[in-house]
Amino acid sequence: MIYSITVNYYSTELIQRLINSLVETLHETSLHGINYQVIIINNSLDDVSIHQLKSPSILVLDAPENIGFGRACNIGLNWVYQQDSQAIVWLINPDAYLSKNTLSQAVDFFKSYPELSILGTVIYNSKGELEFTGGQFNPKTGIIKVCNQLSETLQNQPYQLTEWVSGCSLLVNFKNFKECPQFDPQYFLYYEDFDFCLRYRNQGHQIGITAQIQVFHQTSSITQRNPNLKLQYSIYSYLLSLYKHTSKVILLYWLFRISFIGLITLLITPKKSWYKLKGVVNFIVKNIRNKLLYIQ
Repeated sequence: MIYSITVNYYSTELIQRLINSLVETLHETSLHGINYQVIIINNSLDDVSIHQLKSPSILVLDAPENIGFGRACNIGLNWVYQQDSQAIVWLINPDAYLSKNTLSQAVDFFKSYPELSILGTVIYNSKGELEFTGGQFNPKTGIIKVCNQLSETLQNQPYQLTEWVSGCSLLVNFKNFKECPQFDPQYFLYYEDFDFCLRYRNQGHQIGITAQIQVFHQTSSITQRNPNLKLQYSIYSYLLSLYKHTSKVILLYWLFRISFIGLITLLITPKKSWYKLKGVVNFIVKNIRNKLLYIQ
């Protein structure tokens, strides 16, 4: 059984396009006797139009409010795990769409390579240009890097092991997990996929990326609605990731660097710099609060 999970935030038209891209794939999948289910987590409760997409193969689950990407995905992951703890789950962005026959390819892929716990797919932008081919992380510098070029290994081999993959198109093989895998609820947006992969990689799970399954992404069509808020969430989540996966020295270096740049550019780009500083302040406040709760 394969389940597709996507998160809605005023994105009904985009999700309709995603579902349309699934139509031929779903038809081909049914011919091969493979069961499937699409789960939409609704993060915008007043967006009632999303419920028009319901069908026997499409389920809509309402979140209590806008709880962010990772926590919304957790709702879907937990629901699927209760139905089928051996399932394959495909997390895919609402502003993405699939190439032909991808669901059956995904099922066949895990049959051939069951050692993989998390699989990312090569992602192209809407112009057909490479957007994501794997993620790298250097804990000694705190640099989190997105790769967008096909390596020789990725071109010639079924998959390539990598440190992290994008939550825009991420498959999870439940068979390799003793408990339902979860995103860290401390993240609202950004870097939750990075943290998800690193945590399970540190537990011994294999993370791979394949060029055999392709996804197209209309980059930032949702988050660009409010670019300054996007910057705030990005700064907060980046610092949280450093806090969790690097040394205190590296965290303090980036904390100081981001704060310093934000302060000296306040007169040049006041709004952008202010949101950047809000991301820093939110991280510091929440970090202190979490420490106090831990002590209590």
